[in-house]
Parts: sequence; structure tokens; C-alpha cells
Amino acid sequence: MRFDPVLADIRFGCGLSPGIPPATHAKVMLATLDGPDTAAQQFPIPQFSDILTRMEARQALRKARRDVRGTPEGDALAKEIRQLDKQGRADQLTWFGHHLMRRTWTRQPLRERLASFWADHFTAAGKAGVIKRGGSPYVESALRPHISGLFEDLLIAAVQHPLMLHYLDQANSVGPDSGFAKKKVQKGFGLNENLAREVLELHTLGAGGPYTQDDVRELAELFTGMTVNTRKGFVFRKDFAQPGAETVLNRSYGGTRATLRDVQDVLRDLARHPATARNIARKLAVHFVSDAPDPGLVAALEARYLETAGNLRAVYAALLDHPASWSDDGANVKRPMDFIGSALRALAVPPERLLKLKLAGVSRHLLQPLGQMGQIWEQPDGPDGLPEEDGNWITPQSLAARLQWAVTVPQLLRPDLPDPREFVRTALGDRATPAVRFVAEAAESRWDGVGLVLASPAFQRM
Repeated sequence: MRFDPVLADIRFGCGLSPGIPPATHAKVMLATLDGPDTAAQQFPIPQFSDILTRMEARQALRKARRDVRGTPEGDALAKEIRQLDKQGRADQLTWFGHHLMRRTWTRQPLRERLASFWADHFTAAGKAGVIKRGGSPYVESALRPHISGLFEDLLIAAVQHPLMLHYLDQANSVGPDSGFAKKKVQKGFGLNENLAREVLELHTLGAGGPYTQDDVRELAELFTGMTVNTRKGFVFRKDFAQPGAETVLNRSYGGTRATLRDVQDVLRDLARHPATARNIARKLAVHFVSDAPDPGLVAALEARYLETAGNLRAVYAALLDHPASWSDDGANVKRPMDFIGSALRALAVPPERLLKLKLAGVSRHLLQPLGQMGQIWEQPDGPDGLPEEDGNWITPQSLAARLQWAVTVPQLLRPDLPDPREFVRTALGDRATPAVRFVAEAAESRWDGVGLVLASPAFQRM
């Protein structure tokens, strides 16, 4: 395998940059996963504890307002609640801008791409109120610290996170024979199978994996006890837990009373299952290389996963080491976030230009176009995340939105646009086709030339 620095930055990173050289070797690229998370330090996003603090504050305000509705004091408290909600919406837009700036200026681009991949694999979102703004803090606290470690640690961190428990309705799931159920105060409570089903079908074994509905039910009973407290975040309530042993994939867990250790034991076993190795291997190959990946590539990733008990860094090394990873056949179309992020990186948009945009500008020039391209920020259609198939991203509507963005927004973010004849080399390196070089040379203006380079098929693919 001959490492291609340009293709590596495009396919496994965030795109080429005029000021940040690409990695020169696979080992160099992998080494960027070690050490401090410099992009996160430069463009910070709070931990999920910040969301919990806001949730607790809002609950306290609402509670205080109940007894003074219709009074000046009640009106003042209502205003505080509105201000808290307004600040939450503003912060979410700021965090979105920080995500883009991380992609634009990171010297650890593989880390950003992996964080995005795992955020999609472990899709979770808030449904209403303060927690609706919790997507970015969830990724920051649960996923980014574990993306190059053991998959089982990443799995446990995601499954036990308050946002995941909220999103998949686990917080109110109680065992039918639990102490809580026997109190007959169950309005809104009951056994819920959502988290158990998605852990088996999406997070580990995969659709069509070797599990049955009985496994889903037993795992759901084992998961009872995991819930959310606005002050502490994740908690394990023994009075919620279904007593007795549960059998998942023919192995028994728990005893007289379920414990958190039983939950973690089943997650570790699921993480080490051969079907999980196969599922993760294929997902990585599809996401980074092709919708129809080479079977040899998937087999190599699966084997490395099993050899290392799910050591993700070792699996990434196998991905970068396999010849099929460097084929141009069936190269993926960039998703909207990858497209916009790589465009900002190629343009080297200064942080102060984007971060000083008014919130309305961030929404109008970046967030709304992202949605028009088909990706609504932190509002997934379901727990299975974004579709991988290229056909979902190259519809007439989404292509029109990409072209419109490419020829209008860059000049707003970079009034001093580069010469298109230079920019085509900056953005594509030796992967620029004769057609896109001709467009760059023949453009009548800088904004037309840069926009057409960004909208070209060559730039759209990884």
C-alpha cells in the first residue's frame, strides 16, 4: 500500500488546507489520535454537566413560578425562563460554529472525522426543553474521550449517558416486578424495550444479527435501573430494576437483584461478539471508503477487531493499511457537513470571521443551507442516524443547494477570495481533473471560479 497524503486528508480527514500540511504516513495520521484534543481546546464545547445544571435551574424556576402565576413576581420568573431558553438556542448555534472551526483548523483531522462517525453510530438527541440542546455536549463528554480506545468502553459511555437514556425512553423504564412497580405509582412508567433493541440492532450486533425478541426483552429487563437525575445525571436505581437473572444470547446475567455491573458485563460481551466486529468493520468501510466496500477490506477490519478485542485504534490502522482503502472506485459523496467543513478548510476561513458572525448569520449562511442539503443539525430522523448511501445526498434539491451555497457564501466568509487557478490546487491537489482546472482558469470572477470548484464533482467526492 502506498500512502497518498492528499487522498488521506480528503477521505480520512477534513479536506486539504492551504496552511496545514497533510500527514505524510499512516503512522503520522494515527499519532494525531494521541495526546491532547487540541481542536476541542481551541474551540470549546461544554460537557453535559452544563446541560444538567441548566435543566435543574429551569425546573427550579418553573417550580417557583407555579405559586405566583399572574403576579409581577410570576411574570419576572417567566421572563427568566424565556431568557434561559433563548441563551440555550444561542449557545447551540455557537457550538455548531465551533464544530465547523474544528474541521477548518484542526491538525488532527482524523479525530474530527471519527468523532462525527461515532456521534452518528450512537445517535442521540434531546426531545424538548433544555435537553434538546444536549447533542454537542453529549458527544463531548461520552464519545470523544473514547474514540481511539476499546469499543466496549465507548459503548458503555454512550449507553449510560443521560441523553441516550432520555432519547430512547430508558429513563422511565422499570421492571414489572421491581420495588417501584409494586408501589403502584407507575403513571408514565413501565418496561421499555427501545434502548435494548437499538443496542442490539444498531450499536453492536447489527440488523439481522444473532438475537431474538426474547433477547430484546431480557436485555430491556436487565437495563431497568438505569435512569436520569437532573442533579447527578446518570444514576442506577435499584428500586427500578427487575429482580432475578436475565438471559441474553444464551448467557445469564444478574441474580436476586440486578446491579450496574451486570449491565456493563452484558455490554462488554456484546462489544466482543463476532457479529459486532463484522457490523463495526462494515460500517467503517462504508463510511470512509465506499457504499459497496471491498469484501477483503471488511474482512481485514473484522479480523483486527477480533484479534484486539475491539481496540479501535488498531482497527483504524488496518483501515489505513489496506490497499482497498485507497481505491477511487465508488468513492463516497461528501455528506453536507463534510462538504461545508472541507470548503471552509480549503478557504482557510479565519476563526474570527465565522465566530463573529451574528447568530442570525450563522443560521442563514451555514445552518439553514446544511438543512437544505439534507442534513438537519442535531435533529435526526431516528436512532439509526444519517443514511450512508450516496443517493441520499445527490438529489436535485440537495445538489442545487450545494451549488447555491458554493457561489454565494464563500465570498461572505472570505472577502479576499483566492485566485481560482491557485484555489483548485489548494482544494484538490493532484486530484483536480482537467475539467475542474479548466473551470477555474476560465472563470470570469473569483467568486464564480471558487464556487464552481467547490461545486464540482471532484470536490464533492472523498
